Amino acid sequence: MSEPLYRPWGTVTPAFWDTSALGTAITARSLAPETLRARLVKVAEVAQGGRMEDAAALAAQLDEDVTAEYGEVHLHTVQVREVRGYLAALMADQAAGLAWYLHAVQLRVTVQGPGHPDVEEATRRAYSLWRAMPPEADRQRLGAELLTIATDIHGADSHIVRRIRERLYSLALPSAPTPAQLNSA
Repeated sequence: MSEPLYRPWGTVTPAFWDTSALGTAITARSLAPETLRARLVKVAEVAQGGRMEDAAALAAQLDEDVTAEYGEVHLHTVQVREVRGYLAALMADQAAGLAWYLHAVQLRVTVQGPGHPDVEEATRRAYSLWRAMPPEADRQRLGAELLTIATDIHGADSHIVRRIRERLYSLALPSAPTPAQLNSA
């Protein structure tokens, strides 16, 4: 007696082949790319006006809307999350900004692939933000996280990974005293 064959999609009915619903779903998007751009411009205007908390709130709402509309793994979602990272950095929360940037880099890899130039640029933005962080205990941990993600994406011998590794090593080494510190001793 042969076993029944179970297809992963279940039983295919005529409704499965009906593409008319797909056409309406695509055109019924409430957050068209033009609307997304306009809302991002609004976020930028509010931020440039010095109202950073309001800009961050607008960006958070936009992130919610874009994620609901397009899903987690979509280029529009990535772009909004990079904006959230940038706003966090402008608000002097570099750790949160870097967390958003690293999240966006990982999403970009999923959406665009590891060899895409935008992925490399996103990794460089994360590295630049990390380098600009003030010295604090979290800097080493975040640098290690950046190194791990960059290595996974670009490979251990890539230029960006070598630069991150060198910078991490230089931060781990005790700094040599300056001439002024030697003279005062």
